[in-house]
Amino acid sequence: MGRMKKPDGKVVLLGDMNVGKTSLLHRYMERRFQDTVSTVGGAFYLKQWGPYNVSIWDTAGREQFHGLGSMYCRGAAAVILTYDVNNVQSLIELEDRFLALTDSASTDCIFAIVGNKVDLTDECALLPETEDESRSKKPITSCITAKAQKQVHVEDAVALYKRILKYKLLDEKDAPAAEKMCFETSAKTGYKVDYLFETVFDMVVPLILQHRAEGLPQTVDISIYKPAKQAKSGCCA
Repeated sequence: MGRMKKPDGKVVLLGDMNVGKTSLLHRYMERRFQDTVSTVGGAFYLKQWGPYNVSIWDTAGREQFHGLGSMYCRGAAAVILTYDVNNVQSLIELEDRFLALTDSASTDCIFAIVGNKVDLTDECALLPETEDESRSKKPITSCITAKAQKQVHVEDAVALYKRILKYKLLDEKDAPAAEKMCFETSAKTGYKVDYLFETVFDMVVPLILQHRAEGLPQTVDISIYKPAKQAKSGCCA
């Protein structure tokens, strides 16, 4: 068996249970939507991005695993804070429960805020066809009728992003623009999922180079974990 490649950088997904973190990761890495069960602890994928290896960590959203989040965030180059656009509380939880876990991330950590499950909203019919849909021989069926009124809007995520910058004592002019770092996605249809991860990866590469120059180590030993593809249970938590 070949030796597992050491990651050059780390991206961590944080958010409450049932917001769809694992589903987003499955959509991006495995090109499919999968009904999942709650993640226990954490799981990861390795993604080759250019000449670099990036580990993407999926974390449990349930309260009993909350304390593990800080360990998974240690040294992270990017954190993807995920909420459900149909659940206001899931956005509030990002600030109240999960933001403090990122204190162990890199001081120059990038933050992305992602509202998932837009396919369940009354704006679904307005969403353009995804790249996967246009390529697939079996296109994902678009929603035909409105299902629910969106409870959280991009403006709410932008406001949270700006509060995060203040929490991190960062000047807005020195950080990526809020409008660029707030996304809305659908793990079920694939809407904007590739765009989310690829935007984050492109922003992580300069940090990888900087950390490599500074000799900063990868702070979580992935050799003690099994990759997500080998895990029997995943999570949408």
